[in-house]
Amino acid sequence: MKKDIHPKDYRLIVIEDLNNGAQFLTRSTAKTEGTVKWEDGNEYPLLKVHITSASHPFYTGEERILDIEGRVDKFKARAAAGEASKKKRAAAAQKETKRQQAKIAKAEAKAENTTADK
Repeated sequence: MKKDIHPKDYRLIVIEDLNNGAQFLTRSTAKTEGTVKWEDGNEYPLLKVHITSASHPFYTGEERILDIEGRVDKFKARAAAGEASKKKRAAAAQKETKRQQAKIAKAEAKAENTTADK
């Protein structure tokens, strides 16, 4: 086993869940910028995170979509745009097919007229 690979600067910090405001006092090596006054009256470094066990659906039993950066909305918009594009291409292809069929029918009618004239 390698020696001295683990950090030695563990310190008490408060982790705050941005979803529901829950706070935990724990030990960590994470770099923080802010501080917060804890229940014991002492001030500790504050680490803000988007999700913890207090808000994660696995631990809470709630089924909900956690969409911090709008990924679900972006996906739905891309899917809707793709579907609209698909319908537009299908309509254009159908229009082209009808145009080709009309062109063929016109050519056949012209060929019939020239053979009937002979």
